[in-house]
Amino acid sequence: MDALEAAVAVLREEGEPLHWTRIQDLALRRGYLDPFETPNVRKELLAALARGVREGRLVKESSGVYRLP
Repeated sequence: MDALEAAVAVLREEGEPLHWTRIQDLALRRGYLDPFETPNVRKELLAALARGVREGRLVKESSGVYRLP
């Protein structure tokens, strides 16, 4: 699972807008992201969230907070 898929999965499961740090925490805890497979999880997740917004898969609600469209 890539970082964008992990973020979408977390947001779908939680059903509410979340700050990227909470998305990262939940994705790591649930095993969607592996820090050994992706050494810089933070950088990868932030890039994936920006890509998700550009592609219309996510909405940036406020600074650092994302939700599903």
